[in-house]
Amino acid sequence: MLASPRSFCAGVERAIEVVERLLDQRGGPVYVRKQIVHNRHVVAGLEARGAVFVDELSQVPREATVVFSAHGVSPAVRAEAKRRRLAVVDATCPLVTKVHAEAQRFAARGDTVLLIGHAGHEEVEGTLGEAPARTVLVQSVEDARRVRVPDPSRVSYLTQTTLRVEETAEVVAVLRDRFPKLRGPATDDICYATTNRQDALRSVAADADVLLVVGSANSSNSVRLVELARRQGTPAHLIDDAHDIRPSWLAEANVIGLTAGASAPPRLVEEVIAALGGLGPLTVEERETTHETTHFTLPLAVR
Repeated sequence: MLASPRSFCAGVERAIEVVERLLDQRGGPVYVRKQIVHNRHVVAGLEARGAVFVDELSQVPREATVVFSAHGVSPAVRAEAKRRRLAVVDATCPLVTKVHAEAQRFAARGDTVLLIGHAGHEEVEGTLGEAPARTVLVQSVEDARRVRVPDPSRVSYLTQTTLRVEETAEVVAVLRDRFPKLRGPATDDICYATTNRQDALRSVAADADVLLVVGSANSSNSVRLVELARRQGTPAHLIDDAHDIRPSWLAEANVIGLTAGASAPPRLVEEVIAALGGLGPLTVEERETTHETTHFTLPLAVR
């Protein structure tokens, strides 16, 4: 039983296309700060074509071209790129850029900004960097109950774009109870693709004996899908590809749910279906909860 929507979102497609076009236009090497998206198959494919992934800008030769990943960067990283005279092509997802703009605006009006997200995630690090003196990371309901702010009447919240919707709502509810004047973004920060994939998973998990989520371990939205299925009582497993499937997971399963995180290539889903078909007779049903038509324009540098 296939959940739909699944696999690539518009922001991921845009980021990958940025690197591909640069490789087509200029050849390798094209330097990319961090993984362009959180999927090891995507990264390996681009490396084979000449992309060079680095952790820090100090690893990029001066005046070379560097791509910023879909997860965004802090102003400090942009300043470093300018000092090193790097030619920057920004592949930040526009929905992440929206959160950065909100962080700037909320901090500028004098609020303490409570950023709901996971420590160490590149998107969170980039957003925290917009106003580090005025931003506090809140990772859980427990954090929300303990957090202290200088002025309880001047508090705003933002969220990482790839969180589980229900968990985030619980955190916001605690914050709103503690800070009645809490203000938030005009529209949700959790992106449409994350929400859509979670909704699609719910419709499949309800009828599945076991659920497989295609995605890499560092993909936040993929991990959230596994968590959501398990919270609904459905055994769920995160797999990078078909090779990760353990027969013991499927021994008692008549209905297998299958989806993929927003950074996982669609071909990996097809390979999983082929692998499952090799175990015996298989029928495939797709459940579509919504049809995605979102498309983001490429940066000028690669149009």
